[in-house]
Amino acid sequence: MSRYNAPFEIHVHGDIPLRTDVNFSQIQEALKPLWAYAGAKSLADGAASSYEEEPGIRFDQKEHVLQICWTVAGDEDFRHALDEMCMGVNELAEQGAAIEVTFYDTDYDEEEGDPNEESRDDFLMLFVGPNPAAIMQVQRDLLVEDVVNLMERHFEGAELGGVVAEIDKLFSDRFDALVNSLEIGKPPRGGGSGGAGGGTHGGGRRPRHLH
Repeated sequence: MSRYNAPFEIHVHGDIPLRTDVNFSQIQEALKPLWAYAGAKSLADGAASSYEEEPGIRFDQKEHVLQICWTVAGDEDFRHALDEMCMGVNELAEQGAAIEVTFYDTDYDEEEGDPNEESRDDFLMLFVGPNPAAIMQVQRDLLVEDVVNLMERHFEGAELGGVVAEIDKLFSDRFDALVNSLEIGKPPRGGGSGGAGGGTHGGGRRPRHLH
Protein backbone atom coordinates (compact mmCIF):
# COMPACT_ATOMS: atom_id res chain seq x y z
CA MET A 1 0.00 0.00 0.00
CA SER A 2 1.25 3.43 -0.79
CA ARG A 3 1.87 5.85 2.06
CA TYR A 4 1.23 9.43 1.04
CA ASN A 5 2.21 12.03 3.64
CA ALA A 6 4.02 9.37 5.67
CA PRO A 7 5.64 10.96 8.74
CA PHE A 8 9.00 9.24 8.18
CA GLU A 9 11.46 8.26 5.52
CA ILE A 10 13.03 5.08 6.91
CA HIS A 11 16.46 3.95 5.76
CA VAL A 12 17.63 0.37 6.38
CA HIS A 13 21.32 -0.43 5.91
CA GLY A 14 23.41 -3.56 6.50
CA ASP A 15 25.37 -6.46 4.98
CA ILE A 16 24.38 -9.90 6.25
CA PRO A 17 26.43 -13.03 5.43
CA LEU A 18 24.08 -15.91 4.62
CA ARG A 19 24.59 -19.68 4.70
CA THR A 20 25.71 -21.21 1.41
CA ASP A 21 22.61 -23.42 1.21
CA VAL A 22 20.17 -20.47 1.34
CA ASN A 23 18.15 -19.91 -1.83
CA PHE A 24 16.24 -16.93 -3.25
CA SER A 25 12.82 -18.14 -2.12
CA GLN A 26 14.04 -18.32 1.49
CA ILE A 27 15.45 -14.80 1.25
CA GLN A 28 12.22 -13.51 -0.25
CA GLU A 29 10.20 -15.04 2.58
CA ALA A 30 12.53 -13.71 5.29
CA LEU A 31 12.34 -10.20 3.85
CA LYS A 32 8.59 -10.27 3.21
CA PRO A 33 7.88 -7.90 6.14
CA LEU A 34 9.93 -5.23 4.33
CA TRP A 35 8.74 -5.56 0.74
CA ALA A 36 5.14 -6.19 1.79
CA TYR A 37 5.25 -3.03 3.91
CA ALA A 38 6.33 -1.12 0.81
CA GLY A 39 3.22 -2.40 -0.99
CA ALA A 40 5.09 -4.79 -3.27
CA LYS A 41 3.96 -8.26 -4.32
CA SER A 42 7.41 -9.84 -4.32
CA LEU A 43 10.99 -9.13 -3.33
CA ALA A 44 11.88 -8.35 -6.94
CA ASP A 45 9.06 -5.81 -7.02
CA GLY A 46 9.97 -4.23 -3.69
CA ALA A 47 13.78 -4.38 -3.75
CA ALA A 48 14.21 -0.91 -5.24
CA SER A 49 14.73 1.96 -2.80
CA SER A 50 12.72 5.18 -2.78
CA TYR A 51 15.95 6.83 -3.95
CA GLU A 52 17.42 5.76 -7.29
CA GLU A 53 20.99 6.34 -6.12
CA GLU A 54 20.60 3.68 -3.41
CA PRO A 55 21.17 0.05 -4.46
CA GLY A 56 18.12 -1.17 -2.54
CA ILE A 57 17.97 -4.83 -1.50
CA ARG A 58 20.44 -7.08 -3.31
CA PHE A 59 21.81 -10.59 -2.88
CA ASP A 60 25.46 -11.04 -3.84
CA GLN A 61 25.48 -14.69 -4.91
CA LYS A 62 29.27 -14.84 -5.25
CA GLU A 63 29.92 -13.64 -1.70
CA HIS A 64 26.59 -14.98 -0.40
CA VAL A 65 25.85 -11.68 1.32
CA LEU A 66 22.50 -9.95 1.60
CA GLN A 67 23.11 -6.23 1.01
CA ILE A 68 20.50 -3.72 2.15
CA CYS A 69 20.64 0.01 1.42
CA TRP A 70 16.94 0.74 1.11
CA THR A 71 14.56 3.56 1.98
CA VAL A 72 10.79 3.38 2.39
CA ALA A 73 8.11 5.85 3.49
CA GLY A 74 6.38 4.76 6.68
CA ASP A 75 5.27 5.24 10.25
CA GLU A 76 6.16 3.87 13.69
CA ASP A 77 4.47 0.59 12.77
CA PHE A 78 7.49 -0.20 10.60
CA ARG A 79 9.21 -1.32 13.79
CA HIS A 80 6.95 -4.41 13.82
CA ALA A 81 8.07 -5.24 10.27
CA LEU A 82 11.68 -4.93 11.41
CA ASP A 83 11.11 -7.36 14.30
CA GLU A 84 9.56 -9.92 11.96
CA MET A 85 12.31 -9.46 9.39
CA CYS A 86 15.04 -10.01 11.97
CA MET A 87 13.45 -13.27 13.11
CA GLY A 88 13.36 -14.50 9.50
CA VAL A 89 16.92 -13.44 8.71
CA ASN A 90 18.24 -15.11 11.90
CA GLU A 91 17.28 -18.45 10.35
CA LEU A 92 19.40 -17.75 7.25
CA ALA A 93 22.43 -15.93 8.67
CA GLU A 94 25.88 -17.52 8.65
CA GLN A 95 27.38 -14.93 10.99
CA GLY A 96 26.24 -12.12 13.22
CA ALA A 97 25.58 -8.78 11.53
CA ALA A 98 24.38 -5.30 12.40
CA ILE A 99 21.51 -3.51 10.68
CA GLU A 100 21.23 0.28 10.97
CA VAL A 101 17.77 1.82 10.76
CA THR A 102 17.21 5.58 10.61
CA PHE A 103 13.83 7.30 10.87
CA TYR A 104 13.89 10.75 9.22
CA ASP A 105 11.07 13.11 10.23
CA THR A 106 9.56 14.32 6.95
CA ASP A 107 7.50 17.04 8.66
CA TYR A 108 10.41 18.69 10.44
CA ASP A 109 12.01 21.73 8.82
CA GLU A 110 15.02 22.97 10.74
CA GLU A 111 15.18 26.30 8.89
CA GLU A 112 11.52 27.25 8.58
CA GLY A 113 9.88 25.28 11.40
CA ASP A 114 8.95 26.31 14.92
CA PRO A 115 12.21 26.76 16.89
CA ASN A 116 10.54 25.09 19.87
CA GLU A 117 9.60 22.01 17.86
CA GLU A 118 11.91 19.01 18.02
CA SER A 119 12.60 16.57 15.23
CA ARG A 120 11.26 13.04 15.64
CA ASP A 121 14.33 11.55 13.94
CA ASP A 122 15.37 8.24 15.48
CA PHE A 123 18.14 5.69 15.00
CA LEU A 124 18.12 1.96 15.78
CA MET A 125 20.88 -0.61 15.67
CA LEU A 126 19.52 -4.12 15.20
CA PHE A 127 21.50 -7.36 15.33
CA VAL A 128 20.87 -10.67 13.59
CA GLY A 129 22.71 -13.98 13.66
CA PRO A 130 22.34 -17.75 13.77
CA ASN A 131 22.63 -17.86 17.59
CA PRO A 132 23.17 -15.58 20.60
CA ALA A 133 26.95 -16.12 20.50
CA ALA A 134 27.14 -14.77 16.94
CA ILE A 135 24.94 -11.79 17.80
CA MET A 136 26.95 -10.95 20.93
CA GLN A 137 30.15 -11.22 18.90
CA VAL A 138 29.15 -8.47 16.48
CA GLN A 139 27.83 -6.36 19.36
CA ARG A 140 31.17 -6.78 21.13
CA ASP A 141 33.20 -5.90 18.02
CA LEU A 142 31.21 -2.72 17.38
CA LEU A 143 31.48 -1.61 21.00
CA VAL A 144 35.25 -2.20 21.06
CA GLU A 145 35.61 -0.22 17.84
CA ASP A 146 33.58 2.70 19.23
CA VAL A 147 35.36 2.76 22.59
CA VAL A 148 38.85 2.48 21.06
CA ASN A 149 38.13 5.23 18.52
CA LEU A 150 36.93 7.50 21.33
CA MET A 151 39.78 6.78 23.74
CA GLU A 152 42.54 6.99 21.11
CA ARG A 153 42.00 10.74 21.21
CA HIS A 154 43.65 10.65 24.62
CA PHE A 155 45.62 7.37 24.82
CA GLU A 156 47.82 5.22 22.60
CA GLY A 157 46.15 2.09 21.24
CA ALA A 158 48.65 -0.10 23.10
CA GLU A 159 47.41 1.34 26.40
CA LEU A 160 43.82 0.19 25.85
CA GLY A 161 44.24 -3.58 26.27
CA GLY A 162 42.78 -3.46 29.77
CA VAL A 163 39.70 -1.59 28.53
CA VAL A 164 39.10 -4.18 25.81
CA ALA A 165 39.56 -6.97 28.36
CA GLU A 166 36.88 -5.41 30.59
CA ILE A 167 34.48 -5.20 27.64
CA ASP A 168 35.15 -8.87 26.90
CA LYS A 169 34.42 -9.73 30.53
CA LEU A 170 31.07 -7.91 30.40
CA PHE A 171 30.01 -9.84 27.31
CA SER A 172 31.34 -13.11 28.75
CA ASP A 173 29.26 -12.60 31.89
CA ARG A 174 26.19 -11.78 29.81
CA PHE A 175 26.68 -14.86 27.64
CA ASP A 176 27.07 -17.12 30.68
CA ALA A 177 23.92 -15.64 32.24
CA LEU A 178 22.00 -16.27 29.01
CA VAL A 179 23.14 -19.89 28.76
CA ASN A 180 22.31 -20.49 32.43
CA SER A 181 18.83 -18.99 32.00
CA LEU A 182 18.16 -21.27 29.03
CA GLU A 183 19.19 -24.29 31.08
CA ILE A 184 16.56 -23.56 33.73
CA GLY A 185 13.52 -25.77 33.33
CA LYS A 186 15.21 -28.38 31.16
CA PRO A 187 14.76 -31.97 32.33
CA PRO A 188 17.87 -33.67 33.79
CA ARG A 189 19.98 -35.54 31.28
CA GLY A 190 18.89 -39.12 30.90
CA GLY A 191 15.48 -38.49 32.41
CA GLY A 192 12.42 -36.31 32.23
CA SER A 193 10.08 -35.97 29.29
CA GLY A 194 12.69 -36.29 26.57
CA GLY A 195 11.57 -33.02 24.96
CA ALA A 196 13.81 -30.89 22.77
CA GLY A 197 14.20 -28.17 25.39
CA GLY A 198 13.09 -25.41 22.98
CA GLY A 199 14.68 -22.10 22.18
CA THR A 200 17.75 -21.17 20.19
CA HIS A 201 20.92 -20.80 22.17
CA GLY A 202 24.64 -20.64 21.61
CA GLY A 203 25.16 -24.35 22.01
CA GLY A 204 27.73 -23.63 24.67
CA ARG A 205 29.91 -21.70 22.21
CA ARG A 206 31.38 -18.60 23.76
CA PRO A 207 31.99 -15.67 21.37
CA ARG A 208 35.63 -15.42 20.36
CA HIS A 209 37.82 -12.94 22.25
CA LEU A 210 35.75 -13.59 25.38
CA HIS A 211 37.84 -15.56 27.85
